Amino acid sequence: MNMFELSLLFLILVVFLPFLASSIKIVKEYERAVMFRLGRLIGAKGPGIFFRIPIVDTFIKVDLRIVTVDVPKQEIITKDNVSVKVDAVVYYRVVDPISAIVKVSNYHYAIAMLGQTILRDVVGQAELDDLLQKRDEINKKIQELIDEVTMPWGIKVTAVTIRSVELPENMMRAMAKQAEAERWRRARVIEAEGERQAAKMLGEAARIYEEHPAAMRLRELQTLVEVAREKALVVVTEKGAHELGKTVAAAYTMEKKLKERE
Repeated sequence: MNMFELSLLFLILVVFLPFLASSIKIVKEYERAVMFRLGRLIGAKGPGIFFRIPIVDTFIKVDLRIVTVDVPKQEIITKDNVSVKVDAVVYYRVVDPISAIVKVSNYHYAIAMLGQTILRDVVGQAELDDLLQKRDEINKKIQELIDEVTMPWGIKVTAVTIRSVELPENMMRAMAKQAEAERWRRARVIEAEGERQAAKMLGEAARIYEEHPAAMRLRELQTLVEVAREKALVVVTEKGAHELGKTVAAAYTMEKKLKERE
């Protein structure tokens, strides 16, 4: 092999190897490469290895994983004229990489702006109580509205979450007073219900004593025995209750002796 052939082989290697290296491309499992040939769309490649013609073919990588968009705090006036600050998080993923590249210039920025706009619209149509108590319904409504706009772009919104709701200080004080008043109301209702049940049981006991006078007498004796345990107390009974006193004293003495034997 003469010098001319060696020079020619060297020239071919110098030109061919960089050309081959720039022709072989690899995209990961969660990526797709949207290919253009001389400016015209030819499709999406991947995952894995694919070839392109240098200078003639260009491509844009698209990530198919779920992406989060942080919607900054928005100062919004609710339907019942309360000023609140609300922020949220939008989760989306690309389902059609070709549409995501061809139909919108910067889909990530577009979703961020769209999330802010729809968040203000939905919260502005809701009352403060609904915003605090029915947050799941508001999240779902925001998700459906954003998804309706982004589906033609090849993007699926998987979830929207309102992260925090900040209230004015005077409104927080008013809500604290309302909660305290509600707790007092519940306590009074419970107390009144207890009185009602106690009165009902006392009424039933009175009817039983009325039907059985002996039971009333036994209850009276039991009460006197319990009172007699306190040595510092003096029990004053009705006139002519001498026999009753003897009975109580005998019962108390028998109870005391039983305790001493034990």
